[in-house]
Amino acid sequence: MNTETDYSLILAQLKTLAESERDTIAILSNASAVLNMSLDDINWAGFYLVREGQLVLGPFQGRPACIRIDFGKGVCGTAARTGATQLVPDVHKFRGHIACDGASNSEIVIPIRHQGKLAAVLDIDSPLFGRFTPADQKGLEECAALLGAACDWKL
Repeated sequence: MNTETDYSLILAQLKTLAESERDTIAILSNASAVLNMSLDDINWAGFYLVREGQLVLGPFQGRPACIRIDFGKGVCGTAARTGATQLVPDVHKFRGHIACDGASNSEIVIPIRHQGKLAAVLDIDSPLFGRFTPADQKGLEECAALLGAACDWKL
């Protein structure tokens, strides 16, 4: 898998989907579908939106998931609290990991900012250990930046 080529294609698709739309739910729904279809060896791709000091489940592709996550809890909550991408090769070794799907073994969570404020996190899980690489992190951070600017977050 050539991640640079794949992420440039994903970014182009996301940009096209967001060109004439600002609705956050519509854009994130399509974005989760694009990521789910484009990335190999994943079992969940979606978003948690910042709502009243918590992360609340947003558009996603995959099995049912946790609905609310407190900042600082699990991988998603840690990304929200620290404002930093969390690339976790083995979720079972991540202190406080929240197991929404027992099949997940690795995870990457990227904060999404709008006008400098945390708006959401992008969460992607894989059944493979060590699935996500620094190249994935770079590509997904670019996707998150595009989505942060494209959506009408109403913060």
